[in-house]
Amino acid sequence: MSTPSYLNEDDHRRVSDAVAQAEHGTAGEIVTILADRSDGYSDVALVWAAMVALAALCALAIVPEFYLGIVEWFAGGWIVEWTARELLVLAAGVATIKFGAMVLLQLWTPLKFLLIPSPIKAARVRDRAVRAFRIGAERRTTGRTGILIYLSMREHRAEIVADAAIAAKVAPDAWGDAMAAMIGELKDGRVADGMIAAIGKVGAILAENFPRADDDQNELPDRLIEV
Repeated sequence: MSTPSYLNEDDHRRVSDAVAQAEHGTAGEIVTILADRSDGYSDVALVWAAMVALAALCALAIVPEFYLGIVEWFAGGWIVEWTARELLVLAAGVATIKFGAMVLLQLWTPLKFLLIPSPIKAARVRDRAVRAFRIGAERRTTGRTGILIYLSMREHRAEIVADAAIAAKVAPDAWGDAMAAMIGELKDGRVADGMIAAIGKVGAILAENFPRADDDQNELPDRLIEV
């Protein structure tokens, strides 16, 4: 399955230009990543399938007449008495069918993500953002002034992760305006504008706390990374 592209070439250029402009007044280095999703959530899908299969077994135990009647109808009404073995085979068959059907249903991406609990989405997006930050920004600047703006589209979640020097001087809630500005644009479907709005807010905070020195060099790429 191919990863959808949310931005065109012009959008990428606009975001990169916004990063360059934001970094013009600060020693901070801004990295931007746009992800389609932060996890495959296969474990969540399997849990849902198992729960559906278990629910089917419970239903079979509570109202066996329903399932037995269906099987007897297909058999033309010739089943008079069920053996223990036949009942176990029926139970296994029902559970297997329900499990497989639920797995197949979750191949439809909108349903799959609808069924993922919000706390799990938030935790996985945060984990992916931190891992991406460690690879692309952490300790890669002279003054430990790298910061990542990470947006995950399927989960409708975003994260801002800062390197040690920034985290020591700027409280985490200081990025709230940047997140709000980005989300405001995203709600209207303007992905690039959302990233640009966040970049501008982050750049302003960095410029206030980490002003650019005369000999400052651009240590990290300004381009948006789309994965």
